[in-house]
Amino acid sequence: MSRLSLPLGALKSRYDVIVVGSGYGGGVTASRLARAGKRVAVLERGREIQTGEFPQKFSELKNEFQVTGKSFKTGSEQALYDVRLGRDMHVLVGCGLGGGSLVNAGVSLIPDWRVFTDDAWPGQVAQDGTLGEGYRRAEQWLRPSADPRAREMTKFGVLERSGQGLGGTLVPPRVAVSFEDNTNPAGISQKACTRCGDCCAGCNVGAKNTVAMTYLPDAVRHGAELFTGLKVDTVRKGPDGIWHVSARAVGPDRGQTSDVSLEAQIVVLAAGTLGSTEILLRSREAGLALSDRLGQRFSANGDIIAFGYGSKMIVNGVGVGHPSKVDGLEIGASVSGQLEFRDADTLANELNVQEGALPSAFASVLPVLFLPNGRLLGALQSLVNGVYKGPFASLQTFFAVSHDSASGRFSLEDDQLALSWADAKNEPVYAKLDAILSKLVAASGGSYVKNPLAGTVMGHQPATAHPLGGCGMGRDRTNGVVDHKCRVFSGSVNAGDTAVHEGLYVVDGAVIPRSLGVNPLLTITALAERAMLHFAQDRGLSYTTAPVTETTETAAGYAAAPI
Repeated sequence: MSRLSLPLGALKSRYDVIVVGSGYGGGVTASRLARAGKRVAVLERGREIQTGEFPQKFSELKNEFQVTGKSFKTGSEQALYDVRLGRDMHVLVGCGLGGGSLVNAGVSLIPDWRVFTDDAWPGQVAQDGTLGEGYRRAEQWLRPSADPRAREMTKFGVLERSGQGLGGTLVPPRVAVSFEDNTNPAGISQKACTRCGDCCAGCNVGAKNTVAMTYLPDAVRHGAELFTGLKVDTVRKGPDGIWHVSARAVGPDRGQTSDVSLEAQIVVLAAGTLGSTEILLRSREAGLALSDRLGQRFSANGDIIAFGYGSKMIVNGVGVGHPSKVDGLEIGASVSGQLEFRDADTLANELNVQEGALPSAFASVLPVLFLPNGRLLGALQSLVNGVYKGPFASLQTFFAVSHDSASGRFSLEDDQLALSWADAKNEPVYAKLDAILSKLVAASGGSYVKNPLAGTVMGHQPATAHPLGGCGMGRDRTNGVVDHKCRVFSGSVNAGDTAVHEGLYVVDGAVIPRSLGVNPLLTITALAERAMLHFAQDRGLSYTTAPVTETTETAAGYAAAPI
């Protein structure tokens, strides 16, 4: 597949629509509005990484971390993994053209419907029928499916045996991965998954159904222009109603292009929970009137990432990469099995525990990671035998998602985004997950390791890879930052509580006002599809969401069809 992004020299000063960010929300927005005939520009701070270019060994991986703490920042602003170390909680997000889809596990689940009937949401989300259509469209393009051979994977079998008696139901969850050669809805040829286990370091096979393989190439096909290496700082509205976007170059072209100012009638912030919230916080400081709820209701989605060391069973939970580092060894997708714990009476008690695979690029450093826990002998054995034969062949990795109180709050401190959540580590979900994971590990004969980096700057704070909220939906500006259509509420004292900033939207995980209890990618995509459906209806636009192989081409481009 040819590169999607253009050099910054091709950037125009004005577009119909500027989309900030290129993850699930940004990809959907760019595709749909380009199909509707709008002149669309997508601005992404990260870089474009194509299939075959993702890190495959630690010498490459170590340069793919940007780490920000209260008083320090290391790594390139375009590094693939963006780690934010906070005093109360740490956050990990992806950075690149395609956003978090590049390095997530691709688990694609629909939350219990009770999530959407919660008072945290505007009533229209659950009531007007468009969210269901949003999920249908998201599934059409991301095509999640369970691995048909999931139960053959060793790590699945270990979870099955150790999970007996805990009350959960074991299933192969749907993941946004292609398990057969195919041509996807964007017209891109994809190879079948090799089950190398490297999903969370970027798919070098081309089997993962990322935004960069689906929505973004479709946007480009319909005329959208994509640019990398641009970090947006603020948005403001001119007296003529035109939005002005201020950005700075952070990529290799920054020597030729420093500060950038662009104009558009429509601006869609899709820079992720951290990015979109920070842009609006900075914009408020620059004079944009916004809801007082901005920055509030941050949720970690009840996340935990933990390990089991010393299992008596072989797990095969470390990726082998592509091309494979170990001939004949199949790991599976990053997640092949999931234990589901359901509670028909209390939504907060529901949770999912997933077995995971660490990417192969981490393999050589795993023994070092576990040295602080006193396992020197096993670490040395793995250095001699390799992680695929020594004790790390029995390493268990767990990803778990549940519910929390969404009590975190973002603010700007010393010109930097800061997250505060004083009692985060005491959220009931963590004790609940610790108890279940400890039993799982003990059943396999191992020891539960909540955080192998506890002795470093990581400390004992909880961490999440699924940050949500900060620009949460609400019925009006007194309880939300955006409305159910993702339009940003005005904070002007002269405006009504439901008045919005015409032409300004947030379309990403930041608008989700509570935990979901499942991996959020499919819901973010569905909410974005829903927002675009309302956008088109409100503005008298039409576009087709049909795959390119099913769309009729005309001399002027793609024929529009009713939504």
